[in-house]
Amino acid sequence: MNHIAVAWLARLRLLFADPGAHRAWALAANDGIIATAGILEGFAGAGADDATLALAGMAAMVSGMFTAGGAKWAETASEREAQLSLIEEERLEIKRQPDVEFDELLDYYKQKGLPADLAREVAAQLMKRSPLKAQLESEHGIISVVSRRDIVQASLGTAISYAIGASIPLLVTIMVPIHVDTGLVLAAVAVSLVLTSILAARAGRQDLNRTLLRTLVIAAGTVGASYLVGKFAF
Repeated sequence: MNHIAVAWLARLRLLFADPGAHRAWALAANDGIIATAGILEGFAGAGADDATLALAGMAAMVSGMFTAGGAKWAETASEREAQLSLIEEERLEIKRQPDVEFDELLDYYKQKGLPADLAREVAAQLMKRSPLKAQLESEHGIISVVSRRDIVQASLGTAISYAIGASIPLLVTIMVPIHVDTGLVLAAVAVSLVLTSILAARAGRQDLNRTLLRTLVIAAGTVGASYLVGKFAF
């Protein structure tokens, strides 16, 4: 196994162990479940047949997957651009007025509670070793810069998670006769939302009951409103 493959495997292990990534994937899956179920229930309320429901579900899954992935791409790319802009600004500031930047770093560590002498020593060492990194962390909270690889991984992870979520109500719709579709779709939606909400709550260290209640209320509102639109608008 070459060095590139080893590096990729190591990065994937870190990614799959990242609670932040787990939460983002769970939320994207939730969006896919709710949005697709809402569209299917809207068409079902309008009296659509099996073929129309399957087509609507597949269209919803594909368009939603690309929309979610594209939105994440734009969000992450914008974050990277903002970070790069700040890096350039800080680099110029350090070059033009290093004393001012040192004083800002010194004040930062004083506010953190360090004694003046120790804060001065820490600031001096950091400005000597890596002034740009020290200023980025203290002034802007930037510990690591978003890479192009991060952008690709975030957008692909979001798109795939959305598609996995959307496939749940879609598969039920395709596999089950139309006269029992609605009940099974809703049951599948509820079960899958419970599972993804548990994952999101654990990854984000949030209260499970609140996360679950919030997700189910949003799902019920979305699906119910879509069904009523289909039922009474056509």
